[in-house]
Amino acid sequence: MALKVYLSGEIHTDWREQIVEGSSDLDVQFDSPVTDHDASDDCGVAILGGENSKFWHDHKGAKVNAIRTRKGIADADVVVVRFGEKYKQWNAAFDAGYAAALGKSLIVLHGADHQHALKEVDAAALAVAETSQQVVQILRYVLTGHLPG
Repeated sequence: MALKVYLSGEIHTDWREQIVEGSSDLDVQFDSPVTDHDASDDCGVAILGGENSKFWHDHKGAKVNAIRTRKGIADADVVVVRFGEKYKQWNAAFDAGYAAALGKSLIVLHGADHQHALKEVDAAALAVAETSQQVVQILRYVLTGHLPG
């Protein structure tokens, strides 16, 4: 069995690299949004033309990025959504909801301090992990049936 896993959420830490590296011996194909913050913010105006208003600048970028995000989530077997410490990731919450609406297997990744704020998101998930290693262990178990240890 092979898995397609979409890694969504915060872009300020190396959690994606930890999961990819920890899963290197598994049959997993990973995808994610564009994690270059400037490219993600400016893709709409870089491709479709400039905007005088920051609202329309962001609006264009969000729509262009949504093409990639929708495709990645739709094609995924498992969607992992990471909520980081530094910023509120409204887009991550939207991605989690979109994945849940599509019936995707959802793993939410965040620290204990976000438990209350994300209780509805957590309730839609099949697993709520606190570390990237736990996500790797879930993927390993799903693919091999083996427990850690």
